[in-house]
Amino acid sequence: MQRESMEFDVVIVGAGPAGLATACRLAQLAQDKEQELMICVVEKGSEVGAHILSGAVFETRALDELFPDWQERGAPLTTEVTDDHVFYFKDAQSARRLPNFMVPKTFHNKGNYIASMGKLCRWMAEQAESMGVEIFPGFPAADVIIEDGKVAGVITGDMGVNAEGEQKDGYEPGMELRAKYTVFAEGCRGHLGKRLQAEFDLAEGTSPQHYAIGFKEIWDVPAEQHQQGLVVHSTGWPLAKDASGGGYLYHAEDGQVYVGLIIDLNYANPYLNPFQEFQQFKTHPEIAKVLKDGKRVTYGARAITKGGFYSLPKMTLPGGLLVGCNAGTLNFAKIKGNHTAMKSGLLAAESLFEAISDGQSQTELTEFTERFKQSWLYDELYRSRNFGPAIHKLGTWLGGAYNTLDQNWFGGKLPFTIKDENPDFKCTGKATKYEPIDYPKPDNKLTFDRLSSVYISNTNHAEDQPCHLQLKDADIPLTVNLPEYAEPAQRYCPAGVYEVVEEEGQAVFKINAQNCIHCKTCDIKDPSQNITWVTPEGGGGPTYPNM
Repeated sequence: MQRESMEFDVVIVGAGPAGLATACRLAQLAQDKEQELMICVVEKGSEVGAHILSGAVFETRALDELFPDWQERGAPLTTEVTDDHVFYFKDAQSARRLPNFMVPKTFHNKGNYIASMGKLCRWMAEQAESMGVEIFPGFPAADVIIEDGKVAGVITGDMGVNAEGEQKDGYEPGMELRAKYTVFAEGCRGHLGKRLQAEFDLAEGTSPQHYAIGFKEIWDVPAEQHQQGLVVHSTGWPLAKDASGGGYLYHAEDGQVYVGLIIDLNYANPYLNPFQEFQQFKTHPEIAKVLKDGKRVTYGARAITKGGFYSLPKMTLPGGLLVGCNAGTLNFAKIKGNHTAMKSGLLAAESLFEAISDGQSQTELTEFTERFKQSWLYDELYRSRNFGPAIHKLGTWLGGAYNTLDQNWFGGKLPFTIKDENPDFKCTGKATKYEPIDYPKPDNKLTFDRLSSVYISNTNHAEDQPCHLQLKDADIPLTVNLPEYAEPAQRYCPAGVYEVVEEEGQAVFKINAQNCIHCKTCDIKDPSQNITWVTPEGGGGPTYPNM
């Protein structure tokens, strides 16, 4: 197929913290050296920030390096953390606040900000565009151009293709965006990053990557229940028995709170429903007292890359770089990945600029690896290298005790190596070993169903398009996953995409791709690894206002 082609120095896939940090730093270096660089950022969301979802308590360390004057520039960071509370929820009613000595110091948030990363990414995009960076929202990178074993750019998605793969009226083929170097900053479980890791053996010799699913709702709450700047984290109920993870409640500005639950995707019980666990979490008295008489504004969910240091793939390949959560730079010991993603982007920009200035093109930027190893990012990830594996291998309490000791008294330098070599999907147990979980019906005050939740995520896809949730084998959901695992896709999906329904007396596996909020959980947790997430038409998916 003949496609239009555009040439750039650097193409960046994804307008999240990592991608925009890369673009901004590249533009700064070009301006400083009075050198012209053609920099392009493609973003699958309908606008910058539309697909950004993060807690978020934001550490400014990387932003301080990128824009030391970010406050004068009007960055949307106005709510500094005033207080930290960490609770253990023993059951559905009781809670115990943990003293500081029992909490890893990485959980302390003095000097950090409660932030909307959607707003911050929009602001960063404005900074980038003011320096000449071209940003194309609504243009997903659907494929990689690989020539002679080197990444030469990406191809954006075709528009106007029907569900049968035929061209509709108004069909527009995707464009080739060719570049000297391409940066893949797609976020967690990026579909191109996943492909590149497999094709170039980037994860050889590393532990399997590990993931969690993170839920978030924004609520408007009564003034007397709001304490701007308060950060609350919890462990225990409702996850104490069947899964590990924890909850959060952040008191942001304008009378809003951000409430959510993070659930590790290595849970065994196939009947566990992460969405329902999150709904239960909100009924705990410590959470309900804040949300009572409030109004839910929006909902979303997103997978989180949390394997850490031992799961980091090689980030360089000929002509390309993986950065941010696409590579797994999140520091789970802090429950933070935005500052680390941004730092990886800054390091990438410095390596890219040096190579392009030397006249290089589509080489492997091995210098980036050395730059990474000399950075505070590497040191931070190394110090937290055992944090996630300790929880997985030792359990919440023993693992938590080890982590508190390691972080608070030894600065992450205890001479032990703890690794988790079991991929999350392999942790799913057989249905015969478990009983179905009877979750309460929603009360539509604190708890809600999935479809009404998806509605307020502003999710939409063109209905007549190829399904972007591809099955390697269409029979597996009913012949393997249903009898062995009670087809857990019905439950682990936070948007109700997957159903097993009866039609004409036969079980049918139904995919409601219109509901997909692009969380990537299905691509990760399917026990048969039968589902592959690819990009739908540009602009599809959620449109988060300020997540």
